[in-house]
Amino acid sequence: MKGIIMAAGQGTRLKPITDVINKHLLPIYDKPMIFYPLSVLMLCKIKEINIVVNPDQKNNFHKLLGDGSQYGIKITYSIQDQPNGIGEAFSLSEEFIGDDSCALILGDNIFYRDSMQSFLSKAIENLNGATIFAYHVSDPERFGVVSFNSEDKPVSIEEKPKKPLSSYAIPGLYFYDNSIKKIYKKVKPSSRGEIEITDINREYLNMNKLNVVKLGRGVTWLDVGLPDSIIEASSFIRTIEKRQGLKIANLEEIALSLGYI
Repeated sequence: MKGIIMAAGQGTRLKPITDVINKHLLPIYDKPMIFYPLSVLMLCKIKEINIVVNPDQKNNFHKLLGDGSQYGIKITYSIQDQPNGIGEAFSLSEEFIGDDSCALILGDNIFYRDSMQSFLSKAIENLNGATIFAYHVSDPERFGVVSFNSEDKPVSIEEKPKKPLSSYAIPGLYFYDNSIKKIYKKVKPSSRGEIEITDINREYLNMNKLNVVKLGRGVTWLDVGLPDSIIEASSFIRTIEKRQGLKIANLEEIALSLGYI
């Protein structure tokens, strides 16, 4: 499996900070934001990762992460010239994906739970089609929303609905088999001119090849796109690390535990 991190975008909700630095390089407590999604892919035992970045920020990302060899992985970079949507990540990474399945994670999403590695491994075993996640939130109208029938099967996906059919938001972590290389090409740009990840997931739903895993109360998902959410996420990470005396998203520790270094 290959991994993709979507770390482009304009960061408009964080201006003027993002006028000079990419949002995904901002600190979340004691490490750059990009470390958290990168750690998730590493915990999936993914060793080849492509990071989609803005054209003027590639050097900054490379200065921070290089080619990944210090973590025993391989990191490459693709440029998104215009904000054409999350789904464009597959077009920019098509050659990188090759004949493999792939994981896509948004660069501003943070996940935390006990035994994260075993949870992820179980969630993506026997991947056939797509696997996404559902997380109960108090404000689903801010997100892509998935609703379920009485048998707990997904029946609809909506993007930021004014009247959500459920309270389950879709976090920014997605797993696809190699059919993604054909599926994303079926999706037409939305009214915003973007290839929406919601529309891609809806294609899998229509084919009855969308697996949705509900994340329970033992999982923390943070979408870090606003000034307040950066403070909240930093406070959360600080509290856990200070209490446990252990680091979250310590890339060197993860690489060592996996035998990469």
